[in-house]
Amino acid sequence: MLTEHAAPYTYPIPVSISFGIVFIEMTENKRKYEMKKRAERQRQTRRQIVEVTVELHRTIGPANTTVSEIAKRAGVNRLTVYNHFPDMTDLLKACSRSWTERHPAPDPTPWARIGDPQERLGTALTELYGFYARTEPMRANVLRDAETMPELAALLEGSVVPYLGAVRDLLAGGWKVGDYRRKRLLATIKLAIDFHTWRSLERESGLSREEAVEIMLEAVRSAVSRPDAP
Repeated sequence: MLTEHAAPYTYPIPVSISFGIVFIEMTENKRKYEMKKRAERQRQTRRQIVEVTVELHRTIGPANTTVSEIAKRAGVNRLTVYNHFPDMTDLLKACSRSWTERHPAPDPTPWARIGDPQERLGTALTELYGFYARTEPMRANVLRDAETMPELAALLEGSVVPYLGAVRDLLAGGWKVGDYRRKRLLATIKLAIDFHTWRSLERESGLSREEAVEIMLEAVRSAVSRPDAP
């Protein structure tokens, strides 16, 4: 007589535990992936806000740029703009960094290796005036609007002003002048490296780059050629 033997009982607990562990790991990995994607979307949104704001600053100026127009061009709502940039200073700094990375000012380091002060000045002015020509719309708007926007003026005080001050001091080195003529030298070089001086010479007066540089070289030579005051 044939008899059937019951199969040994297998406890399902280890299988359930293993399945639970796998499920938890899958859930955790999915959560991390979703968080990574969300963070990337936030970075993209932030970049888009900065990019459209930079373009608005370049075309119409910071003072005429509204949050509503930024949101419209970036494809977001105004609240999203405020979430990324709670105040104007944060947005201005982000735009300044973005613009400067793409349009860096001339590096004065090579100028310091030029021994002749007149040659050094001519080289620096040629590079600076070229930089001004390439960035004219943005620089003109920013300098204009800084007169009515304290946040923007403060930003320039911490970036453009120190840069031009360092350039002026570098270009003033090597001239054989006394204290009185040095004062005139510094004032004339400050005038020569100013954006508005370049704009007046080239844009408003129609001079060539070479002519504009030569006029300012002559102005500096004249400033140091007169004898010191008694």
